[in-house]
Order: sequence, then C-alpha cells, then structure tokens
Amino acid sequence: MRAMVSMHLAGVWVCAVATVFGQTTPVAWQPQPSGVTVRLRGISAVSADMAWASGAQGTVLRTLDGGRTWEPRPVAGASALDFRDVDGMTAQTAYALSIGPGDASRIFKTRDGGTTWTLQLALIDTKMFLDAMAFRDEAHGVAFSDSVDGRFVVFTTANGGVDWRQVPADRLPPALPGEGAFAASGTNVAMGPDGRIWIGTTASRVLRSGDDGRTWTIVPTPLATGQATGIFSIAFRDATHGVVVGGNYQQEGAAVDNVATTSDGGATWTREPGRGLSGFRSVVAWWPRGGRSSGGWLAVGPSGSDWSADDGRTWTPAGGDGYDALSLGPGGSVGWAAGSGGRLARVAAR
Repeated sequence: MRAMVSMHLAGVWVCAVATVFGQTTPVAWQPQPSGVTVRLRGISAVSADMAWASGAQGTVLRTLDGGRTWEPRPVAGASALDFRDVDGMTAQTAYALSIGPGDASRIFKTRDGGTTWTLQLALIDTKMFLDAMAFRDEAHGVAFSDSVDGRFVVFTTANGGVDWRQVPADRLPPALPGEGAFAASGTNVAMGPDGRIWIGTTASRVLRSGDDGRTWTIVPTPLATGQATGIFSIAFRDATHGVVVGGNYQQEGAAVDNVATTSDGGATWTREPGRGLSGFRSVVAWWPRGGRSSGGWLAVGPSGSDWSADDGRTWTPAGGDGYDALSLGPGGSVGWAAGSGGRLARVAAR
C-alpha cells in the first residue's frame, strides 16, 4: 500500500540474543553481512543453504552457502524499483515483485540464477499498486494490488507466470474505501493446499478463496484497523490453522489488538485473551523447528520478535535485533530475516 513509509530501529549488529528477561529463547539469531545498505523487505528461504533477498534500489541477492556470502543478482534496468517481495523456488528460479503506482508495480522471473530476468507483469492502471505475491509451487501463484474504485485487484497464474490473469471483478466481493494491503514483508498473501488462498487487508479483513482464485469471500478479523493499522501478515500451518499479525507501523511499541487466530481455515478469527505480541509485527510464520518435539509461531517486526508454542494463544519475546521480513525453509530448521540497513540474520532453532 502506498501509505507504507520507512520504519527505523536503532539496533546492534554484533551478536545473537541468547536470553530475554533471563529466559532462554527458542530462537538463535546470527547476523550476516549482506554487502548492501538498503532496506531489505523481501526474503525467501529455499533450503538450509540457499535463500533470496530483495529490497530498495533494485536490490536482489542470493546465497548458496548458508548466508556466509550474498551475491547481487540485479534485474537489468530496474535500479529505481523497490523489490518488496521475492519468492525463490530453487537456486536458479525465483520471482521478484516491485511496488509503486502503475508500471512501477512489476513481477520478474529468473530461470538462470538471476543472470537474466524476464518481465512477466507490469501494471498499466496508475490506480493499481502491487503489494505482495505468493506461490504454492513454481507454477501456481497469486499477486494482490490495492483496490481500485471499490474493487479488489487480484492476479493469478497457473503456468509459472507465463500468463498473469486478473480475476474478474464480479467474482470478488466489494472492497471498502481505500482497502488494500501493506507492502511491508511480502507475507500478507498466503497459498495453501487444495486451491486455498488467503489475503490480509488494511481493513483487517481476510479475502479467501478455496478454488485457486475462481471464487472469493471475505471475513472480518478482530485486529485493529485505521490509519497505518491493519493486517500485515497471514500464515497457515495447515489447511485450517492460521494466524494474522499486524498493528500500527507508526507505533512500533504498541501491541493493541494485533494478533488473531483461526482453526477453521479462516472462516472465523479469534483474538486470544492471553499474553499477546510485544509490539507491532510485520510478519508471522509457522516454525516446525526441524522436527523437534514442538513447533510454534514466530512473529517478527522492526522492534523485536515473539514466539508462541500454544498455537497463538500466548506469546513471549524471542530476541533478535528486529527485522521486517522472515522466511523459514522447508522442514523449518533454518531461515532468514531481513530488515533496514541491509541487515540479514540466519535464524535457527536453539
């Protein structure tokens, strides 16, 4: 969403946080040098050794060695674009999404590890503004734009982006005035099994499809909404259990009505009465923790992170310097977080 502005965290770069208030956290944070200083808002973990990152000034990075080195994989002629989302499939294949009004919103794809990029989608309508995308696999994807004239704007692909088709307006419910999404971490769109798609909006509603985007419904959540406030991230651990997080990005330390859970595939959402998040959070992800005895949810924002071991009912601080984006690789043993000043951190189970 175009109203999204920069957030700043005066953090340190030196070491992972082992304890919070005297308690050992389940998360180990290992800062890594990215070689850039721009804000990184896109991150995609492909494996324990491989990940893609993206950000301002046309930045796209890739690591093949667990993050010890990050190599630039720039999109030719795109140095002015802000890549708020990246989705890596393999070491060779990835998608990158840039934001902005009209043709500043684009989706590119590489099949050769970022040596060359192909433009797949460039918006024409200056009222449109891409916010994020998600993929179930290399072929099936969805991208979301701010609404235009009271209508949601959703694109889907079933052939790896060869065609991005806009969902007909009559298949979508009406949008509220100015309703869109926050282009903050690339995670306000999620895809699940059996054609399921979920999109969290600035109005703290969830747009849902169960048939790969052919038909849609929308439901409210108990998250707060208003200026700079709403859902920033949505994630599911299976077809029925999910979490939304967010808050007010202009008040990073506030934690008012900024997390809710569902156990019915997103048909209804509940605000839990237990201890909530400790601040604004721009991303949430399910973390199986590499087959350890218990998984949980990890929520991250520019002022810190929180962990829930009881499916989102209660949360405890989880350390770290604060980041904008988070991605956990297959199996959940290792992931990465990205943030301001080119900051990257490898995330592992403690």
